[in-house]
Amino acid sequence: MRIAITGASGFVGSHLAKALLARSHEIVAISRGIRSPEVELSSPKLSWYETDLTDSEQLARGLQGCDAVAHCAGINRETGQQTYRRVHIRGTQVVADAARSAGVPKVVMLSFLRARPNCGSAYHESKWAAEEILRRSGLDYTILKAGMIYGLGDHMLDHLTKSLNTLPLFATVGFHERPIRPLAVRDVVGLLCAALLDHKMPRATVAVTGPEELRLSEAARRVARVFGRRVYIFPAPVWFHRAFAHVLEWTMKVPLVAVAQVRILAEGVVEPEPPFPAPPSELAPHLSFTDEQIRQGLPHRLKFGFADLRCCAS
Repeated sequence: MRIAITGASGFVGSHLAKALLARSHEIVAISRGIRSPEVELSSPKLSWYETDLTDSEQLARGLQGCDAVAHCAGINRETGQQTYRRVHIRGTQVVADAARSAGVPKVVMLSFLRARPNCGSAYHESKWAAEEILRRSGLDYTILKAGMIYGLGDHMLDHLTKSLNTLPLFATVGFHERPIRPLAVRDVVGLLCAALLDHKMPRATVAVTGPEELRLSEAARRVARVFGRRVYIFPAPVWFHRAFAHVLEWTMKVPLVAVAQVRILAEGVVEPEPPFPAPPSELAPHLSFTDEQIRQGLPHRLKFGFADLRCCAS
């Protein structure tokens, strides 16, 4: 099959591309700019198509001959023209329009577990609006409302590892931590492949979380244990993290934590909101947050440095 992937140079998109290439499928990797992700992509069956998802006619040309689109493009903070409205809402409308124009029958979209309307969070509301665009598109679709995904090139393991190696301190998000269910990227890729290749979950929205429930502080302890460090955990109010996240968004190229992520952690990442069914039992995620899974996802560079600041050159 010929599969197009938006956000192909990003975290989930690059893992999906690698998995599909290993199965000898042809990939059209759609990205705002070609860069080298943690997951290296190189194959004669892969072609890059550069676009920022603002022009449906341009994107339709890139989708010609494709059997399906995996829509993995997304942001967790707004930077310049890259706003939630432009990337999540406008971008998804462009993908749907381009797919119809190019005759692509199937779109599989990665969304967020607790994306919902009228909740006061632009991130959550824009993700929900994108879901609604796809549900009303007339196309066959599968929407994966995924929880906190981890793996090589992610935000969770990458930032926990670099933070704890730089300074072994961890502040809980709130005095009473909400639980999370870490979701291995390999499980997410398996679900995306099932929808794209095997026509599973047609015209469906499914909620996806990992099999193990724990608190982020426990996740931090496990990550620290894997590379032999002791972590000192202390409680902190949610408002502290919001203020800290604003500072980090202003000062870091890729912030340690973004404001939207603080909202996500303050709510917990366990139950979908609004409720949606889980995937079929045979496709249910099964990889727990073990030492081995953590090792596989450790970043290549293990500390933060001056190069992570906006004021410094790459």
